[in-house]
Amino acid sequence: MTRAPARLSRTVSALIAVALAGASAAATLTVAPAAVADSTRDKEYWLAESGITKAWEVSKGAGVKVAVIDSGVDGKHADLAGALAGGTDISGAGAPDGQKSIGAKPEHGTLVATMLAGRGHQPAPATDAPSPSPSPTASGPGPDGIVGVAPEAQILSVSTWLGSANPGGKSDQDQIPAAVRWAVDNGARVINISLGSTSPEWPQSWDAAFLYAEQKDVVIVAAAGNRVGGNVQVGAPATIPGVLTVAGLDRKGAASIDSSSQGISIGVAAPAENLIGGLPGGGYAEWAGTSGATPIVAGVAALIRSKWPDMTASQVINRIVSTAKDAGAPGKDPLYGYGVLNAEAALKADVPETTVNPLGTISDWIRVHRRGIPATSAPAAAPPPSSAAAALPEPSVPVAQAPSPADTAVPAMVVLGFGGLIVCIIAGAAIQLRRAVRGSAPETAATVPEPDDVTAPNS
Repeated sequence: MTRAPARLSRTVSALIAVALAGASAAATLTVAPAAVADSTRDKEYWLAESGITKAWEVSKGAGVKVAVIDSGVDGKHADLAGALAGGTDISGAGAPDGQKSIGAKPEHGTLVATMLAGRGHQPAPATDAPSPSPSPTASGPGPDGIVGVAPEAQILSVSTWLGSANPGGKSDQDQIPAAVRWAVDNGARVINISLGSTSPEWPQSWDAAFLYAEQKDVVIVAAAGNRVGGNVQVGAPATIPGVLTVAGLDRKGAASIDSSSQGISIGVAAPAENLIGGLPGGGYAEWAGTSGATPIVAGVAALIRSKWPDMTASQVINRIVSTAKDAGAPGKDPLYGYGVLNAEAALKADVPETTVNPLGTISDWIRVHRRGIPATSAPAAAPPPSSAAAALPEPSVPVAQAPSPADTAVPAMVVLGFGGLIVCIIAGAAIQLRRAVRGSAPETAATVPEPDDVTAPNS
């Protein structure tokens, strides 16, 4: 069924306005006390339970850039020292490098980034004994603070203003595609989108940007959204074909009642409750939501792309979903997707190569669902980066062809032709039946009465 872009143009901004509340902490954000020794680090239960510490024996994400399209990332946080490799502001209201925290939930981007690629830190006072550095083979805890899933990956901060009126004047419809395209053109191999909406549909203006990422072989990971935030079903952009959509688990490993939603586009499930991340300006906060589950999965994608630099995005996604632990109904289901994330298996298991993205492709979707819809103008280009390479090439969008006259006339002719043939067959059968009946009766018998000539028998 074809989407309805005209209606979306009026509603998507309002839907995305609840993105950070619906796909993030669901308004449950608790500031944690200052880290003492490894108290913060010890709360990252998902590192061991999701197989991430075992996956570090293979890869820690070195050489991979992950774009965080969010509310801005504070690169000055102690756990992100050396993690940021660049950034930009798409909203018109942030800092040129994307490191100013903006929007309705300004802390959101830093929470996501620390969980994805935090490095931890050594204790500040010189008299404190330093914690051991994170090591793929170490059995003990890592350094103080947050150690991300891909602690050697690099972050590109792409700041957007979502959740309230943007003083920069740019709409959500403009910011999302511009952010995706900037990330692709500035070297992102993985894009983390920890936001969503209450609608499964997206405006046609987003098609080109997500197609562009697909054509450039970039893995996009997006949050499924949270029921407590109003996202009963998965909303865009997590419904876009080819995107790896992440559902949320509670502390027991079951589908989270509050911090997740459901839908056929879900690819994998990851921890979404009792999370902890870094705050702008320093410090930490406990939070919940698929916004936190998403960087866990995006971090695993970075580990894979670091280990196998030539592996395609389709193969990366297939490796993650095919090694997931089945949960819920057997096979793929709308709560867990293909199952629960298993990072160790994703990095160590033998997985057959594939050329097909198990979650579909936006290019195929466009050809089917945008048929006959006039192509829109290209999405607004992102603000140029500080480097000289500023121009963003236009994506090669498949042009939707209008139905030809034959497409519309032939079906009608076929229907009329068959209708006429059926009428002739029925009429001929009736004539033959009447002749047969008459021929079998005695010559002196009366003609067969028509139905309205039949009288009731005598009693």
